[in-house]
Amino acid sequence: MSPRKNLSTIFGCLIISIILLAIPTGFEGALQFRDAEKCRVLVEEVDNSKLIDTGLIRTGQQVCSVKILSGKFKGQLTEGWNMLGGSLSQDKLFRPGDVVQAIVHYETSESGTVFHSVNLIDYYRLKVEFILAVAFAVFLISFAGMTGIRSVFSFVITILVLWKILVPFYLKGFNPIMTGIVVVAIMTFIILALVYGFDKRLVSAFSGSMTGILFAAILSFIFTKKFHIHGAVMANSESLLYSGFQNLNLTQIFMASVFIGASGSVMDLSVDITSAVNEVVTTARKKRVPVTKREAVKSGMAVARAAMGTMTTTLLLAYSGTCIALLMVFMAQGTPVYNILNNNVVSAEIINTIAGSFGLAMTAPITALISGTVLR
Repeated sequence: MSPRKNLSTIFGCLIISIILLAIPTGFEGALQFRDAEKCRVLVEEVDNSKLIDTGLIRTGQQVCSVKILSGKFKGQLTEGWNMLGGSLSQDKLFRPGDVVQAIVHYETSESGTVFHSVNLIDYYRLKVEFILAVAFAVFLISFAGMTGIRSVFSFVITILVLWKILVPFYLKGFNPIMTGIVVVAIMTFIILALVYGFDKRLVSAFSGSMTGILFAAILSFIFTKKFHIHGAVMANSESLLYSGFQNLNLTQIFMASVFIGASGSVMDLSVDITSAVNEVVTTARKKRVPVTKREAVKSGMAVARAAMGTMTTTLLLAYSGTCIALLMVFMAQGTPVYNILNNNVVSAEIINTIAGSFGLAMTAPITALISGTVLR
């Protein structure tokens, strides 16, 4: 891109980001804690005498002496309660010196504001998360320059689109599959426009990407029904039903999650093929060597075949990495392979992997064909 186009693109991304930040989700008032304030506290002392250990299970209450670091009660010393429910994945055991996220429950009356209790929720991680995000952005920008800035904006816009559009629309009962396709199409167009600008390369990469994504969507719809997979297989999905969203179609949300999860790899493959074909055509044009459409398509196919070998494995590793513990349980218990393959969680991951891989397989030749035709 020219410097002028770069600046225009970055300014456009900034405007889009501001608009997305300003869009209300419609769930801002659905607060879990009322008459309460979120704040940071410093754990100074701990009392573990009320904890009950039963083998690996630890329950009870950890009482901590804490100093409030933020909010209207900043500077006050009080007791904080950390409730343990026997879950290794959810419970925390705090130590002196830990900075903790807390909820201060209070009551306002004519005599003033007094707080009743302090519930310790989790470790305060925002500072470290911010440092990690800034380090990631600095690395991208220092390595890729203006392209890195566009990459950072594409990352931010993707997060905002998912949080501000996709998730609220699902909670409001919109059709998950159609909503997912529209949102993925918007994200794909924006991300590819940030990479290429508005030229023929965008047409090629976008067309190839959407072909693969739609094919993955069709396969996810068909085989989720054939495998008899219920959407409750997704982690934390049942909590939605118990939170007052009984009308949500969890199965269709799972179907949408399949092609949404594969969309990143599909875009990556389409960009690789489009860029390779464009480089071949551009180099040949500079050297005044004639390149036919057939030769351009052939070059794209060569890149596609090479890229597909690693892309499909990438999807397999990405999805299998989330269920390593489950596979270890199966092996430790001596579960037969046919039982493992019939397990609903494993079957769901098979749909994720195979449907996404089919999407990649469809993206590669289509992108090569379109890029070889359009760019030539």
